[in-house]
Amino acid sequence: MTYSQNDLIAELTQLYLTYETALCTNDLATLDALFWESTNVVRFGATENLYGIDEIRQFRRCRSPQDLAREISRLTVVPFGDDTAAITLEFRRTINGTARLGRQSQFWRKFPQGWRIVSAHVSLLPL
Repeated sequence: MTYSQNDLIAELTQLYLTYETALCTNDLATLDALFWESTNVVRFGATENLYGIDEIRQFRRCRSPQDLAREISRLTVVPFGDDTAAITLEFRRTINGTARLGRQSQFWRKFPQGWRIVSAHVSLLPL
């Protein structure tokens, strides 16, 4: 099935916003559902490199639920065909009283069970 670029962008934007809400509210079940359940999924965080869904889940379970809120500055969704997309985000977040500028890149792939994040990278810069 072929979708229009606008339909794909709208669908992926909504999925991303579901991810963002889950991240900021520490909704572990939704976060788990949005990541590819594979030993090949990768998440590079601000302070950690995680390989495989088990490491990602362990990180999320142990992470503090404090100071997770962030303000989206720019969200870009770029589909590559009907089953692959890059989603990038710039955001602002306060961590331990210090304002930071964040950047996030995610590579999404559509599987028979739906869209999943197969690779993610997060980094922070001082403001």
